[in-house]
Amino acid sequence: PYPAMKDSGVEWLGQVPKHWEQSPGRACFTERKTPNIGLVEDTVLTLSYGKIVVKPPEKLHGLVPASFETYQIIEPNDIVIRPIDLQNDWNSLRFGYANTKGIITSAYMCFRTAESVSSRFGHLLLHTYDLKKVFYGLGSGLRQNLDWRDFKYLPCVIPPLPEQAAIVRYLDHVDRRVRRLLRAKQKLIGLLEEQKQAIIHRAVTRGLDPDIRLKDSGVEWLGDVPEHWDVVKIRHFAKVGNGSTPSRSRADYWSSSHHAWLNSSVVNQERINEADQFVTDIALAECHLPRLAPGDVLIAITGQGKTRGKSTVLAIEATINQHLAYIRLKNDWMLPECLQLVFSGAYAHLRSISDDSGSTKGALTCADIRHFKVPLPPLVEQHDILDWVRQESEVSDLTIETTRREIELLREYRTRLIADVVTGKLDVREAAANLPDEPDEPEPLDEADDLIDSDEEMADDLDAIPEEVEA
Repeated sequence: PYPAMKDSGVEWLGQVPKHWEQSPGRACFTERKTPNIGLVEDTVLTLSYGKIVVKPPEKLHGLVPASFETYQIIEPNDIVIRPIDLQNDWNSLRFGYANTKGIITSAYMCFRTAESVSSRFGHLLLHTYDLKKVFYGLGSGLRQNLDWRDFKYLPCVIPPLPEQAAIVRYLDHVDRRVRRLLRAKQKLIGLLEEQKQAIIHRAVTRGLDPDIRLKDSGVEWLGDVPEHWDVVKIRHFAKVGNGSTPSRSRADYWSSSHHAWLNSSVVNQERINEADQFVTDIALAECHLPRLAPGDVLIAITGQGKTRGKSTVLAIEATINQHLAYIRLKNDWMLPECLQLVFSGAYAHLRSISDDSGSTKGALTCADIRHFKVPLPPLVEQHDILDWVRQESEVSDLTIETTRREIELLREYRTRLIADVVTGKLDVREAAANLPDEPDEPEPLDEADDLIDSDEEMADDLDAIPEEVEA
């Protein structure tokens, strides 16, 4: 801790070092917006979870403007802010630090720091306030969008410039160490998931008897299957459909506890027992939303990340958005859990199908699912396969769960450390002076290290088609 502290007069800042200055946001930052007149720049940037990245031309899709003259120019050391939709989005990190020149949609805000504030510390300060959810009580309009008025009187704590440099140096060092550890743990999870995938694929394509006679299934991803198994299209034993997203501007479509409404992030769970979003009877009637029941299987059908092709089983009544398809079994040919296991075994093939759909944004269709051929073991064998896979995967699942929790704790540690250092709760000047020199890493402090790639939660690019297309 610092030797001498003073009361900041701001509840969420608390005590701050006595020698630090306190200034309003207008004295620390200026808003700038430089139009791309004459198309002088063509390097398109995007902001996703606090990271500014170059958007390759082949990745541009959706609501791309006729002319990039509507975009604004971003210079190195600019701070880029995603100002929209605080009402519905509490998860995204909204402040990115520009390391390169380029253009970004004019819907973003762009700040430069005053002479008394280094650009890196200015970004860290706003980033810290973002982590502490300071901005989520601000904003205007139905969706609580930020503008310059929300920053003009923002209380800012400013250490002397040499101390700002020490804080940036220290946090960069800690962040590099945390990232290395996160990458190692992510690699472990990836290897364990590959092992589990191999176990599942073997079980759903060959069964459990190594001496069983096999036959050619006629299906590429299946290969040979046990001679007594059938291979059928899903449409012969199930109904397939998808849902929609009711308009967020219609308050009468959304409620706090009515019909559970699910987005594609739920496929990262093996079984869905609860929901965090709900819609009303009016939305159910007017927005073409299906009524789903326990035992229905859900599969993600869109997205460029890992989510597309993943599946889960419903344990509650619910409805879904357009990025999920449901499979409702019409007879007792297949157990829902066994069908979900088959989808898991066929994950790579499902991804291949969607990548071949001709769209720049990979997608499966309900027709793809209906005509998808799956193995159909006798029910007794289906139960045996499920039990065997659970048993064989038990150790891997436990290790994955433990490692995910370790990653979560590491992120919590990093978040708390950043907040404590930037707001003056910890004095790192001596620690920073004794650090070894390390090569710079271009990554910002809170790049999304997410293991679970939920495409909807990553939809921060305002240039892209919104992940939730309103019904």
